[in-house]
Amino acid sequence: MLQVVLYEGSFVSFKGCLTQFYCFSASESLECLLLTVMSYDRYQAICNPLKYTLVMDLTFCIKAVLLCWGTIFAVMLTIAVTMSYLWFCGPNVIDHFFCDFDPLLELSCSDTFFLKIEDIMLAVPCVLCPFIVIIVSYVYIIFTILKIPSVTGRQKTFSTCSSHLAVVSLYYGSLIIIYLFPNKGNVKKILSLFYTVVTPLLNPMIYSLSNRDIKQAFKKLKSKMSSAL
Repeated sequence: MLQVVLYEGSFVSFKGCLTQFYCFSASESLECLLLTVMSYDRYQAICNPLKYTLVMDLTFCIKAVLLCWGTIFAVMLTIAVTMSYLWFCGPNVIDHFFCDFDPLLELSCSDTFFLKIEDIMLAVPCVLCPFIVIIVSYVYIIFTILKIPSVTGRQKTFSTCSSHLAVVSLYYGSLIIIYLFPNKGNVKKILSLFYTVVTPLLNPMIYSLSNRDIKQAFKKLKSKMSSAL
């Protein structure tokens, strides 16, 4: 993407473009599953705090992450293999800053109907179902927080999942706008920046600001800078 921006265009082979699409789509879908596992973690921590350490142990976390990685890279491989059989006989200029699904299909001379159906069917378990699990988890979390009698207790409990909720809103919000609404041309490119650049850029900031050690480090840095001045 940086090469395309710096040189106002670039060249890529079909195999390279397909590899880029595979890595991008796999990481994009993997983020959905990882956010789902994190929402389950927040659900256990808030709704079942006494069983949290028994359920969310190191073994479970490792198995969950490995299952997410293995499942997504296997599923996305089916899409990439199907796309490798497409016939490209017309224009070869991709109207995007990376090899995405729709821009590649627009260049193909083959019938892409069944590939689009396959994409929709795979989006259900990889994107829609995780989103539903996240929504259900937060419904239970909200009801549990509302049962806490003190306002301070509700605020402290909600603060433990506020960073994850912010990332979910940013990520799924941009995905829904891009893939459910017919945005064309530069509008879609700009919106694509949200989940390719903006969300990854904000992720460490959002999660770090809720970390106690990071807050203490910032306070120490601030005190040192003020004393130096």
